Amino acid sequence: MKNAVYVKKPVLFLLFFIFCLPFYASETVGETLKFEAASSYGSFSEIELDVPYYPTPQPVVEEMLKLAEVQKGDVVYDLGCGDGRIVVTAAKKYGVRAYGVDLDPVRVQEARENATENGVEDLVTIERGDIFETDVSEASVVALYLYPSVNLKLKPTLLDQLKPGSRIVSHAFDMGDWEPEKEVTVWHNGAPYVIYLWRIP
Repeated sequence: MKNAVYVKKPVLFLLFFIFCLPFYASETVGETLKFEAASSYGSFSEIELDVPYYPTPQPVVEEMLKLAEVQKGDVVYDLGCGDGRIVVTAAKKYGVRAYGVDLDPVRVQEARENATENGVEDLVTIERGDIFETDVSEASVVALYLYPSVNLKLKPTLLDQLKPGSRIVSHAFDMGDWEPEKEVTVWHNGAPYVIYLWRIP
């Protein structure tokens, strides 16, 4: 008799498991989907970005602005500004007006906070927007850290809107057959960082 009871318990447990598992699974999946939706709400998917966010090391930022010969009276634009370090540095070091644009609202908020923390919020404007729809005609210096394909897509706008003598500096990526006026390499933490400079004819 003891053996009969011993056999029936696993069988009953198995039947319970088989019949109840679908209901348990459906509840679990439902809660997982809710959690994922909640965790992504208000965030920005990199699928919508032309270029993912990779911050430019500060020594490279300094060299980009130096290579562009930023001086009093310039207006610096950073297309895809990330946390705003280029425009903030331009404003803080050279006292120029600077404008950053980024599609990611998280980066836009960071950039605005960085401008405030560095005391240059009166010189720096950060906007959320599409870099391909940004009017850059006011800029005398444009900074880029984008992909080659994005640089090439922006090239006609830059040539059309920027005034003669305006400078374009790009971290890491060139513009195809448009030969740069200068190309320099900055070493940081043992790694080389290339910067390109063009001047609007």
